[in-house]
Parts: sequence; C-alpha cells; structure tokens
Amino acid sequence: MCQHKPACPSAQATDREAATVVSAHPDQGWSLLCNGVVLFDDTGEILPDGKIVAPRRVTGVVACAAA
Repeated sequence: MCQHKPACPSAQATDREAATVVSAHPDQGWSLLCNGVVLFDDTGEILPDGKIVAPRRVTGVVACAAA
C-alpha cells in the first residue's frame, strides 16, 4: 500500500504508528496511515485485517520525593 521511499513500516510492525498520515481527521479523533492502520487520538488502533489494538494508557501515579 505504501509508495514512500523508504517504505513506511507495515501494519504488522511494532513501529506501525510511524507510517505517514494520508488522511487526518483531528475533529473526529482519528487518522488513516499509509499502511492501512486507523490511528485514534487515544492511541487505539484498527489494523487493516480488522484487529483492534487497545489504547495504551499510563496507569499508576509517579511519586516525587520532596527536596
């Protein structure tokens, strides 16, 4: 699907989010990447084969020591 040189990461690659945005819809909270991945603002994804990747949310609280 990707015509870029060098080619963007495939939809199966671990760095798939690094692919070029071909259609951005920030008002709706999603973008289509050239590898066919739909990337949502909350970091969730839909892969071209229909597989859903859950959002990666930061959990827990980071404690800071008082100086």
